[in-house]
Amino acid sequence: MRITVIGCGYLGAVHAACMAKLGHEVVGIDVDDQKIRELSSARAPFYEPGLEELLREVQETGRLTFTTDMSAAAGSDVHFICVGTPQKKGENGADMTYVDAAASALLPHISPGDVVVGKSTVPVGTAARLAQLVQDQEPTSHLVWNPEFLREGHAVADTLQPDRFVYGVSDGSEDHPAVAVLDDVYAVPLGAGTPRLVTDHPTAELVKAAANSFLATKISFINAMAEVCEASGADVTRLADAIGMDDRIGRKFLHAGIGFGGGCLPKDIRAFMARAGELGADQALTFLREVDAINMRRRTRVVELTRELCDGTLLGKRITVLGAAFKPESDDVRDSPALSIAAQLQLQGAVVSVTDPKALENAAKRFPELQFEDDMYEAITKADALLLLTEWEQYRNLDPYALLSRVASPRILDGRNVLDPEKWRAAGWTYRGLGRA
Repeated sequence: MRITVIGCGYLGAVHAACMAKLGHEVVGIDVDDQKIRELSSARAPFYEPGLEELLREVQETGRLTFTTDMSAAAGSDVHFICVGTPQKKGENGADMTYVDAAASALLPHISPGDVVVGKSTVPVGTAARLAQLVQDQEPTSHLVWNPEFLREGHAVADTLQPDRFVYGVSDGSEDHPAVAVLDDVYAVPLGAGTPRLVTDHPTAELVKAAANSFLATKISFINAMAEVCEASGADVTRLADAIGMDDRIGRKFLHAGIGFGGGCLPKDIRAFMARAGELGADQALTFLREVDAINMRRRTRVVELTRELCDGTLLGKRITVLGAAFKPESDDVRDSPALSIAAQLQLQGAVVSVTDPKALENAAKRFPELQFEDDMYEAITKADALLLLTEWEQYRNLDPYALLSRVASPRILDGRNVLDPEKWRAAGWTYRGLGRA
């Protein structure tokens, strides 16, 4: 099939490359000239494991091209809208500027029978509004909402071998003509056993928001338990092991630490609350305010623990932050807890050095006032305390004995609870975890 992907950011670039991998002829369209030039040269404008290799592979076949010209959408059977929906400045709601602009620019180029597929995370009600615009432009065309469930660091695999497909169509029926079209698009993963669910538009729009809200709630729950554990002398990691054995709960996402960040979870739960308020259902989601508050409180707690670790004062203390990205295997620093903590420490008088394998360039754009160091060993030299805030594999595997001679004081705060406390203490380090005695 011939496919258009509108928006070549994190979601769109991965989706375009993966659709070409599945055998389709794909054109990716974006208004950013620089991004299009990089993608056309098989260079990803962000770090995602396996993406550049995939771009090179599929571009050699001739099935994948990129352009800034929206007229290139003409002749495609399916048009995916993959643009961002950031949080509005000063508000909780989602900014729909890019979605609306993409739809408006696409409409003149759709043909009879075309299928327009929304993948962006949008407020419920968006699909019905856009479906009407598509119908007004071309009565035989259809709009489907097909939410994405990508995890940064695993996006290529999550697109090629997803755990489910959700199709939101106007009547919620399996017999809707767009269902068969999307089945053709995803024929390979469907043939490999990926389940799919056909729903109405509102249900499909709510799936991503509901899933992210559940995950955020689970993360904030265990972080709230970490606060109780610190007050009582209990160990939150063992607590999580115990309650995670209950198959109604499960162990996944019960990892106490500095909280969640990134470009999805925080803004999605806030947008969900905002839209529920507009629909008159705000009371249903009031618990998400506390979920958000617990998450933000973790950052302040790390600053407090760092002060305790440094004998009660941060003034003039050399602090090395290991990790700038909001999660490992990513260079994404949007709403990164690690960077937020680093900035707070510096504001309170610490001399902060930040290191990260992939995210320093993006981090320097967001927080130019911080000091950044590519070489991890250079960054930790003469440090008064180390803070492990992004759980990259190389940080999880650090040798506490080998680092002793480099630091001024052997003190470490494990913000992700991924290190072995006994090993570090045996090596002579003062170790602090979150929610651990």
